[in-house]
Amino acid sequence: MMLRVWKWYQSCLSQHPLKTQVISSGVLWGVGDIAAQYITHSTARKRLQLSHDKAEDFKVNWKRVAITSTFGFAFVGPVGHFWYENLDKFIKLKLHLKPNSAGFVAAKVAMDGLIFGPLDLLVFFTYMGFSTGKNADQVKEDLKRDFIPALMLEGGVWPIVQVANFRYVPVRYQLLYVNIFCLLDSAFLSWVEQQKDAAWKQWLTSFTSFKER
Repeated sequence: MMLRVWKWYQSCLSQHPLKTQVISSGVLWGVGDIAAQYITHSTARKRLQLSHDKAEDFKVNWKRVAITSTFGFAFVGPVGHFWYENLDKFIKLKLHLKPNSAGFVAAKVAMDGLIFGPLDLLVFFTYMGFSTGKNADQVKEDLKRDFIPALMLEGGVWPIVQVANFRYVPVRYQLLYVNIFCLLDSAFLSWVEQQKDAAWKQWLTSFTSFKER
């Protein structure tokens, strides 16, 4: 069954690479948001020590799922498609590094972490703010609250993920590889966004200079 699905995906990717990656990104980000909602619901119930009888049953916020999924469709899919294709070409043609060499992989990881990673977070939190009806000032405050903690936590994980990606995964499958981890990442980012002014965020941001002067 899984082999059949994989062959079907390969066929779609060969015939419609952009469309396939856009759709897969949107679906995975939507699923990730459902996971984030469930985690948030379960965490809140444990924190308040509610019994099963007193706690409300978990209900999916489908509006939020649609909003998050749209981010996958509109940003991660198309931007990620062109980013990984052109990043590989840039490293080969401009930096003249041998594919799969240590320097080649290190350059790709560094550029991905310094350019695409922060941009992805910035767009995500900005988009989520405006899409839920917040004004520019409120979105700015949310960025101050969420951006640095998310960047610090992801900065310890994504370089490891991307070393394996850039070293062993063919370029055409690199976004799929990333999207699989984005199933977890989208759950994490959605969870971060839903945590509001949690104490751990305040603790992390206290170590940075990203404060309003």
